[in-house]
Amino acid sequence: MEISRVTSKGQITIPIEIRKKLNLETGDKVVFIEQGDKIIFANSSMIALREFQEGMKGEAERAGIHSEEELSKLVKEVRKELWEKKYADHD
Repeated sequence: MEISRVTSKGQITIPIEIRKKLNLETGDKVVFIEQGDKIIFANSSMIALREFQEGMKGEAERAGIHSEEELSKLVKEVRKELWEKKYADHD
C-alpha cells in the first residue's frame, strides 16, 4: 500500500511505484472512476485502449479475418492503397 498527502490545493504526489505500474509519464491524463464507496484511479490512455478493444471484439471474425497473418496482410494492402492514393498525382 502506498500513501500520499493531499496539499491545500487538492494535489497529491503519485508514488513512483504506482506511476510505474500505471505507466504514467509527465503530462499524462488520469481518470477517477467511482465504484460504490471506492474511487479507482487509472491511466486514461489505458482505459481508452481497453474500451476500444472491447468495442472491436469480434469484428475481425465478422470481417472474415481469422488469423494474425490475415490481419497483417489486410493492413499492408490498406496502407499500400492509401499510399498510392496519396501520392498518385505526384509523379
